[in-house]
Amino acid sequence: MNFFKYSRRNLFALTLLLLAMPSLSQSIEDPYQKIESVSQQLVGIIGAHQKDYPKNEKQYFEAISGLMDGLVDFRYIAKKVMGPYKAMATQQQIALFAQIFRQGLIETYSRGLINYKDQKIVLVEQKPLKNGQRTLVVKQEIRSSGNVFSLNYSMARKKTGEWMVINMSISGINLRDIFRNQFLQAAQKSSGDIDTVITGWTSDID
Repeated sequence: MNFFKYSRRNLFALTLLLLAMPSLSQSIEDPYQKIESVSQQLVGIIGAHQKDYPKNEKQYFEAISGLMDGLVDFRYIAKKVMGPYKAMATQQQIALFAQIFRQGLIETYSRGLINYKDQKIVLVEQKPLKNGQRTLVVKQEIRSSGNVFSLNYSMARKKTGEWMVINMSISGINLRDIFRNQFLQAAQKSSGDIDTVITGWTSDID
């Protein structure tokens, strides 16, 4: 097995174990607790769908989608992925790309999640939040079959008080940068035709 490829694709799927969870009350502002609670939420979904998968794939995607929307700021990430082309795009194009980007991520990596089980997830460090702090990085490790993979979640606190994931890295691989490079390359090939890039987009890591 190609370890690098495994860490880039399948491990990103595993990070959904740590990201997909119900939207919490605005009164709960601890991002560490939010991340730590994820595995318990999603393990139940995976367990409930493994037996009948892929017959129940649609329901499985919908369940994970409902969890992800409360934690990941897809629109923010999508705009960053567009890079300089965001300034050239219409609001309709930005909204459409955010929708396609979100759906592609959920479907592609939910498929990778379905076979995962028994991984050990460890919080590496937890620093006290400062008064008024609005950004931080939550660091965790996934320990599986003798391997250890580092996960860093860049999070931002919204005006509502809710913490949202705005980027992540897996063993030093910045996923937002990977997708931004993918968007830029596609834009160059299409001579800057944003519509062509959007309609041909796939949220995947080779």
